[in-house]
Formats: sequence, structure tokens, C-alpha cells
Amino acid sequence: MQTAIKRIIFFAAIIAFWEIGSRLELWHPLIFPSLSSVFSALVEGFRDKTLIYDLIASFKRLAVGLAISLVIGTLIGILLGKSKTADETLGAVILALQSVPSIVWLPIAIMWFGLNEKAVIFVTILGGTFVMALNMRTGIKNVSPLYIKAAQTMGANGIDLFTRVIFPASIPYVVTGSRLAWAFAWRALMAGELLSTGPGLGYTLRYASDFGRMDIVIGVMIIIGAIGMIVDQFIFQRIEKSVIKKWGLES
Repeated sequence: MQTAIKRIIFFAAIIAFWEIGSRLELWHPLIFPSLSSVFSALVEGFRDKTLIYDLIASFKRLAVGLAISLVIGTLIGILLGKSKTADETLGAVILALQSVPSIVWLPIAIMWFGLNEKAVIFVTILGGTFVMALNMRTGIKNVSPLYIKAAQTMGANGIDLFTRVIFPASIPYVVTGSRLAWAFAWRALMAGELLSTGPGLGYTLRYASDFGRMDIVIGVMIIIGAIGMIVDQFIFQRIEKSVIKKWGLES
């Protein structure tokens, strides 16, 4: 059986159980509303443009935060990959900071920037920077010495060696790092928006929760998950597969 058919059957079974269970009142509708109620809330949200404004605001913050995190993460990764001293000192700090959940940075972000746009973007930047830096570092360190020696025998050194050999050879890790940075930044953005003053998907999630609108809460959760899956599978996975194929890394 093809994967697509398996997935269709699996999701159809979940949807049927969700709706039938709600209609049979197997659980309280205020705790877990029916699929039809969630769908109605989403339709109403898009009709009055509330969710559209939320999506636009969230994507603006994500674009800024992710772009900055990719640049900073790449530069830090290059530093760690090229400098043993930096790798042994700053690298340990980066490795430790990567394990800190994004929501933990919120109190510091609010203290430094206040409860505003800057704090949310700051948390988003941190969400993607560390994972990008570590992937960039791994990519540089895993460049085959044969490539470097071959280039050096042909007269390549310094910046020329890095830009024409080391960095291109690290591209698969750069793509993987970008894919992970997107996922981490997206999660960090939602965490940051939970305490923002809106608009944004995270803000609407908290607002709906405060007023007991579980249909909107679940609806926004579905949107967040769907965006994550679509961007990952239809953009980053395709780029990653294309790069792996081009670099001859397919097993």
C-alpha cells in the first residue's frame, strides 16, 4: 500500500473518531470541541480576517528572526570550524545554550527589550542561531582533507581555499542547519508570541485560551502544525534532497 493511501486512511480514521466521539459526548465539548466546531471557528477567523492578520504578523517576525539567525549562526559556525580555540571555548557555550528551551529566554527578552516586537524577534533569533552554528561547524570540520590538499597543491590558500573548496563542500550541512533552524525558530516564535501583545498566531492562541475558546485554540494549533509540515516537506526537504543528490551523497 502506498504511503499516501496509508496516510489518508490514518487521518480519515482520526477525523471520524474525533467527530463521532464529540457527537456521542464521550468527552466534554468545552475541553475538546468537535471537528466541525473547530472548522467553523477557523472559517469565522478567516472571514473576519483575524487569522489572516495573525499569519501576516507571525511570518514577518519569522522572516526577520530566521534571516538574522542564519547569518549569525553561519558566522559563528565558521569561527568554530576554523578556530580550535574558539571551538574549545565558545563551542562549549553554544552547545549548552542549544539545550535551553526558547521559552526560557522570554523573561530575559522582556527585561532587555520590554513586552514588544523586539523581544519576540530576539527569542526567534536565538531559536535558530545555535543549531545553525553547530551544523555549520560540523560541515567545515567534515570537509575531506583530500579536497583541501588537492586545492593547496593547485595554489589555493586562505580565503580562496575557504570560498572555493571548504564552504561549497559544507553546503549539505548548511542546508540541514537551515532546515533545523527554521523548525527551531518557528517554535521559538510561537513561544514568544504567547506573551506578546498581538497580533500573531501565538497571541491568538493565548487570548482564546484565556476566554475558554478551545475551538479557536485547537484551530490555531492545527494551523501552526500544518504550516510547519508544509514548509518542511515542500521546501526544506526538497532542497535538502536536491543538494544531497547533487553532491552525490545518496546511499
